[in-house]
Amino acid sequence: MLMTPKQQREQSNYKAKFHQVELELNAILEITQAINNNVPEDALYKMYKFTLRGNLHIERMALFVLDEIWECKVHFGVAEDIIRHSEELQKLSHIKDITPIEEIFSGHPVFGQFNFIIPVLHKDRILSYVFISQNQPAKELYKKEVDNRFVQALSNIILVAIENKKLVRRQISQEAYKKEMEIAQKVQSLLFPKKLPYTQQVKIKATYFPHDLIGGDYYDYIPINEDKFLVCIADVSGKGIPAALLMSNFQASLRTLIRQTEDLEQIVEELNYSIYQNAQGEHFITFLIALFDQKTQTLQYINAGHNPAYFYDEQREESILLNKGTTILGIFSPLPFLEKTILTDLNGFFLFAYTDGVTEIENPDDEQFGLDRLITFLDSRRKKDLSDIHGNLITRINNFKKGKQYTDDITLLSCRVEPSV
Repeated sequence: MLMTPKQQREQSNYKAKFHQVELELNAILEITQAINNNVPEDALYKMYKFTLRGNLHIERMALFVLDEIWECKVHFGVAEDIIRHSEELQKLSHIKDITPIEEIFSGHPVFGQFNFIIPVLHKDRILSYVFISQNQPAKELYKKEVDNRFVQALSNIILVAIENKKLVRRQISQEAYKKEMEIAQKVQSLLFPKKLPYTQQVKIKATYFPHDLIGGDYYDYIPINEDKFLVCIADVSGKGIPAALLMSNFQASLRTLIRQTEDLEQIVEELNYSIYQNAQGEHFITFLIALFDQKTQTLQYINAGHNPAYFYDEQREESILLNKGTTILGIFSPLPFLEKTILTDLNGFFLFAYTDGVTEIENPDDEQFGLDRLITFLDSRRKKDLSDIHGNLITRINNFKKGKQYTDDITLLSCRVEPSV
């Protein structure tokens, strides 16, 4: 039985539609299998491009994906400069369904060459926009809604899969980072002395507030013999695990050196060389070291680019700043200059050292707490109990900064040697 021309056209249309549906189903099957096989993102995008260009006969296409910023991940049939127009997509957040391009970018020199914009959503969140132009006259495109829905569905499958890959990577990265931070915290906790002396003759108090989980500050108290002890404070540039590891190495080197020599100049030179070799100029350390000898009543110190410590001589009833020594450690080798200062005839003193998180804290007017305020505070509190000094200073800093956040670690280190009778 011969078919009429109309029946022939209908049969031809059915075959074309069947073939189209078959291509679409095969494309979804291939993409799904690739996702299940954990194919890399680049390969998924290539498969996506091949499917749209080869099987659906799309003439022009551009896929823009929102990943913090809009990026063009796939495009063909258009000029490379389309990438430069990605910022214009920020104004399209209201587009939640397939829309003719003329309703949005009519006459646009780049986007105007497309026929439709296809949004891809996941839980009401825009993942991407697909711009397409098919090889049919514009008046027939409204009949191609099934194809557009397929493009939308295929895009959604791929982009949700890529989004899930990113989520898994972030989770793995966060777990690894969490584990690294736990290790770094344990390493850092070992840096600080477990116990500080608080006797009738010698009192030492330390307060430490890391800005983040891992800070870059360090303080120490090292008894040498019955008459001598060393106190120090340091601040490493940078934060996190690299800073914690560098400071750990620094502490180990210091404790090794102090067992070999009491010469502060030699100790500082060796520490500088060690940092210079290990950090390769990427980090530096500010450092203040002071060695007190009870028998000779002398305090020798070197300040290596650290904040000047406050020192009050009980017998002379005068205060000075311990600011002499050398430059920061780890930048020059050998050090360009190095000076040890010795304070003599000390019958009782108060020493207060700190890191720059104290003086550089800012109030809402971006004004720093500063050294002058700190000195004024210490002048009025220097004879108080060390715990009271630290507590009152933290209160004063909090009142100064008001609601502004801390931006750096804060370390306070006080040492009081009572006058001998």
